[in-house]
Amino acid sequence: MPPPVRVAPDRIAVTFIGHSSFLVQVGGIAVLLDPIWSARCSPLQFAGPRRVRPPGQKLEALPDVDLLLVSHNHYDHMDLGTLRRVQRRWHPPVATGLGNARHLAKAGIRTAVELDWWDTTEIAGARVTYVPAQHFSARTLYDRNRCLWGGFVVEAGGAAVYFAGDSGYCPHFAEIGRRFPNIDVALLPIGAYEPRWFMRQQHVNPEEAVQAHLDLQPRRSIGMHFGTFQLTDEAIDAPVLALREARAQAGIPEADFDVMAFGETRDYPTG
Repeated sequence: MPPPVRVAPDRIAVTFIGHSSFLVQVGGIAVLLDPIWSARCSPLQFAGPRRVRPPGQKLEALPDVDLLLVSHNHYDHMDLGTLRRVQRRWHPPVATGLGNARHLAKAGIRTAVELDWWDTTEIAGARVTYVPAQHFSARTLYDRNRCLWGGFVVEAGGAAVYFAGDSGYCPHFAEIGRRFPNIDVALLPIGAYEPRWFMRQQHVNPEEAVQAHLDLQPRRSIGMHFGTFQLTDEAIDAPVLALREARAQAGIPEADFDVMAFGETRDYPTG
């Protein structure tokens, strides 16, 4: 895929790096979301889930990053090795959930803005709101739920992009839709959902992601959190196939909720 280029402020451009990593351009601002370019999502370099696909774009191929957002502290979303590279290259301002700044400091990020659910900050020319999710946090066996997890709504240039982070299905989606009734693009997880008895509280499956799309009522949704790391029991390509079936059963057109190719960039008009 060709590397992404800057788009005009009246366009939204979404580049899918892989897993839950995106570069989103909105209102002329380039926002990097939960970046992971490392070979493993693990505290160890020699063990833990390994990539089955390389990043869709080289980090060095991205246009200048104006803002970095980190949704929560799990290793597939907060990868310190990647964050060090981002910090060295662009030194962008950073926003995250409560308690996560101490982890980011290990990557040389010492001025991260911590947000509680529904907190809003004006940062890098964007209005960023940290929104609820049904999930959990942990980086060791001894720090479960000591930091906050959530998603983001980024507003700039009259447009809004919602990034869900990780979440089980819950009333938060409908509440976010009520508070932000004009979401242009929603980035929703569709993978890491089996077995359901264990994963239901933390991760939506594709059918629930479709219901979240209906709750949120965005102009379009894009699936994420699939096809990169083998984290749970479903086959690596199962989320995409299940999304197609769930979307068809709900009568949702493909253009309203689909997935992107790894490394692909799509751009849309605002409004």
